[in-house]
Amino acid sequence: MANDKSITGISDEEAQEFHGIFVQSMTGFFGVVVFAHLLAWLWRPWL
Repeated sequence: MANDKSITGISDEEAQEFHGIFVQSMTGFFGVVVFAHLLAWLWRPWL
């Protein structure tokens, strides 16, 4: 390919940047989820 674009139309550098943002977002999301479950468990333990 002459312009180094993948089937998605983004370059390797753009894909790596997107991946980094995606991983940070998922880490933050799971952090919020774990915190919410901790608060719910402290409020009404289910075990």
